[in-house]
Amino acid sequence: MGVELELPEPADTEALGERLAAGLGPGDLVVLSGPLGAGKTVFVRGLARGLGVAGPVTSPTFVIAREHRPLPGGAGVPLVHVDAYRLGSGGAEVADELDDLDLDTDLAEAVVAVEWGEGVVERLAARHLLVRLSRRPDDLRTAVVSRVEAERA
Repeated sequence: MGVELELPEPADTEALGERLAAGLGPGDLVVLSGPLGAGKTVFVRGLARGLGVAGPVTSPTFVIAREHRPLPGGAGVPLVHVDAYRLGSGGAEVADELDDLDLDTDLAEAVVAVEWGEGVVERLAARHLLVRLSRRPDDLRTAVVSRVEAERA
């Protein structure tokens, strides 16, 4: 972890999400960071496959959050897929909108993956998985995955 991984094809990004799903369970928060087109939703598609949840995974930009229930025979862990891009511009406004989404309740029972979440949702959990995706000028996508513990006051 903390090493830049090259993801030449969308299938490589999905496979990374699927591999990481094996180590996740209820209460885990996955924070996704990266510019448009870096592969955040593609990563979540793999995460969903690894968790064995139902429904096509598409960007929740306009609905803000989607819940995917486990398939029969799946890992039994629901996935809540959130897009924080359209939340308020910062500060108390974003905190209020997050509270309205009730993600802390979802965290008790599900894996919560938040696109555009860095600097926005970390307060929801004592630790999280940070996935920083990028897209190089030559169109190669990369990822750096880190486990982050909340700073103690």
